[in-house]
Amino acid sequence: MLNKNIETFIGCDAEYNDARIVIFGAPFDSTTSFRPGTRFGSHAIRSESFGIETYSPRLDRDLEDISVFDSGDIELCIGNSQTALEQISERTAIILNDKKIPLMIGGEHLVTLGAFREVLKVYPDVHIIHFDAHTDLRDEYLGVSLSHACVIRRCHDLIGDGRIHQFGIRSGERSEFRWAAEGHTDLHKFNFDGLETTVKQLTGKPIYFTIDLDVLDPSIFPGTGTPEAGGVGFNDLLNAISTVCDNCRIVAADVNELCPTYDQSGVSTAVACKVVRELLLSI
Repeated sequence: MLNKNIETFIGCDAEYNDARIVIFGAPFDSTTSFRPGTRFGSHAIRSESFGIETYSPRLDRDLEDISVFDSGDIELCIGNSQTALEQISERTAIILNDKKIPLMIGGEHLVTLGAFREVLKVYPDVHIIHFDAHTDLRDEYLGVSLSHACVIRRCHDLIGDGRIHQFGIRSGERSEFRWAAEGHTDLHKFNFDGLETTVKQLTGKPIYFTIDLDVLDPSIFPGTGTPEAGGVGFNDLLNAISTVCDNCRIVAADVNELCPTYDQSGVSTAVACKVVRELLLSI
């Protein structure tokens, strides 16, 4: 059992035993390839969440009507990726063993691997739905295999072909796109075309849902470590989240890659807060 965090995401103050969803932060950015600072993302989202309402007019749902427990940020080993991933796995395992849904807030995208390893143990037939600007399919980056540029490739090492579904992808090496096109992943470039067909095919299957916020256009979301022009709109993202959550069995999820120091206006953090709220309510 986990202890309640002192500062929680707005409306997420249920008792642990009563909660269906458990939030935790993974403040890690040691493999960031461009602009560091995503380690501050989870704290910023939690702190700034009090600038939004618990009620979603779009969904006509309220965080006060559901039971979510915020267990706070893990104190991760910055500088040792393997140890940090093991710490993330330990927190994820506690939540899964208590029959709850973990929702992790990063942090850079490598943190997904730590959570996904534990999800796979409990749900061996799990599929991944991945929203991102980047393929994250490199086998190594600058000689390192545990990198945010490699995270989906490392997940593929665990589950193989046909179980990773990528949307919004608009950046990566040519070799990554060609590797995906060989049937290793189901990659959809630029937007969410094909998402409705995909989720219908995944009905009833356990889904790990990972959202890299740089899937958004940087004019909407500049506060990220690797901004990539040409992204999707905010409402497009929310509609896609609803499409996934309304039709799939979400067993775990994460939201990552907010780098609040690169948007002093706070707009990117506000966007991230609303994405987390809508994701919680959609699940």
